Amino acid sequence: MSEGGKPAKPANQRGAARLAAVQALYQMDLAGATLPDVLAEFEAHRLGQEVDGEQYRDADPAFFRDIVSGVVRDQRALDPAIHQALTPGWPLPRIDATLRAVLRSGAYELANRSDVPARVVITEYVDVTRAFFDSDAAGMVNAVLDKLAHSSRPAEFAAPGQA
Repeated sequence: MSEGGKPAKPANQRGAARLAAVQALYQMDLAGATLPDVLAEFEAHRLGQEVDGEQYRDADPAFFRDIVSGVVRDQRALDPAIHQALTPGWPLPRIDATLRAVLRSGAYELANRSDVPARVVITEYVDVTRAFFDSDAAGMVNAVLDKLAHSSRPAEFAAPGQA
């Protein structure tokens, strides 16, 4: 539920799912948690729940599961694409673990969720980044995801009549 007792809008539930997916991937990266354990923990104890006095927003559990599972499944393809989009001299392992999770999630959606417009994916993950970092990190996420989007979905960026 959102404020006022009204159900959260589907778009807001997807935004919450993206934030939770980044947190889950971070947890897997740093703590070595397994995919089944992380999915079970988040779905049972975090999505839409209160944790340590903080209320988590309702999230679309299927969307959350798709992002986390998809990133894990496709990481060997996602990481080289992200690496190519990064500034030379900044390999992906050198990037903060939270930023890696953001970039992997965004790259996964751009590659696999054509039902979500590329510009929406970019904006959503820039917003997720701002929940953790300053504008420099958000700008980096914007630049990397924009580069990936232009290469993976060129038709969405073509001028009218050029598609």
